[in-house]
Formats: sequence, structure tokens, C-alpha cells
Amino acid sequence: MIAALFDMDNTLLRADTGMMWTRFLYARGELPARMVAKAIYWSALYKLALLDMDEVVTRLVRELEGDSEADMIAKCDAWVARDVAALVAPAARVAIEHHRAAGHTIVLATGSTVYAARPVARGVGIAAEHVLATELEVDATGSFTGKPRALCFGRHKVTLAEKWATREGVDLAQSYFYSDSYNDLPMLERVGTAIAVNPDARLLRHARKRGWQTTRWA
Repeated sequence: MIAALFDMDNTLLRADTGMMWTRFLYARGELPARMVAKAIYWSALYKLALLDMDEVVTRLVRELEGDSEADMIAKCDAWVARDVAALVAPAARVAIEHHRAAGHTIVLATGSTVYAARPVARGVGIAAEHVLATELEVDATGSFTGKPRALCFGRHKVTLAEKWATREGVDLAQSYFYSDSYNDLPMLERVGTAIAVNPDARLLRHARKRGWQTTRWA
């Protein structure tokens, strides 16, 4: 089987949902201004592929210890419906339907958490079992333990994709991956066809060297 995997931010969506989520929490009074400043700084480093994502995500997840998973699901569902769902790139919908018509399995593969990724995926007809995203550990009471259960960025995205592909009978060497970020280089190099969508400067240079397709999804 063949799959078409899509990154989420600035690829499937015409937005950076990390910063959108930060502004959403700040507007609700759930995030201090100092954390907004840190998020802006981290976002700049991420775009330059200079951010230690393992360290940042581990730190952010630790701060969720004791919070209710059910509350997070409800909050993210409402946020996506109100602020995010309309930001799916029209060209992304065309690409998804093209692959779907060809019989390919459609996958959302993102560093965002499953709580943000799953409602976005539902909006474009991607099944929950085909969502690869960062997962958080939850205890028997339904509360976050403050530890990640699975990470889905950089080399971690490849690990999750390989496990998923084995389970689903998918050949990644015959599959496609669409992404905007140099941080996704491990996954782009793992598939048979890499497509750089709205690529950052480093990914654009690398894509040109490798002869990968590049495109702009406005």
C-alpha cells in the first residue's frame, strides 16, 4: 500500500497553530505574557531549525501535570472549530483528493499534539488511526502525568511513521510526504517522494539540491 503523509502547520493549514494556540490561551487568561514571549522566541528558532524540540516539548508537557485530558479535548475541539478549521489550504484539499482517488492512504503527520491534530484531521476526512502526532501520558484518573507518551517531530516522526506503516502494510519507500520545514528532513528523506510545500529557506535549498518538487500553497 501507498500513503500520502501531510505535515499540518504551514502545509495542510495556512497557519502556525502553535502560535495560534498560544494567543488563544493568553486571551483566555491561561497563559502569562512571559510565556507568550518565550513562544515567539521558540517559534523563531524552530523556523531556523535551531530549536531543541525534545527539551521544549518535555518542558511544556511537564507543566500540564494534573490537568484533565477531557478538558483538553473539549478545549481543542472548540478552538479548531472556531479558529483553525477554515485555514485548510485549498491546494491541500486538492492534493488529498488526488491521492484518495489513487487509492492512497491519507495521513496527518505533525509535531502538534493529538488533541489539536485529530479535529483538524476529521475536517479533511482523515481517520483517527491515520493521525501521527505527539501523545501525552494520562493516568488512571484521566489526568496528564506531565510526561510525553510519544513524540512526533524530527527523527521521532520517522519512528512513529515506520511503526504505523508496518501495522498498516504501507511501503514508505513508495509513499509521499508534504512538508514546509527543514525540521522534517528525516521524514522527507524516508519516503519515496518528498514535496516541499511553502518551504523555509533551508528546506528550499535542500530540495533544489535533491531535485524534489517544490510548491506554494497560498
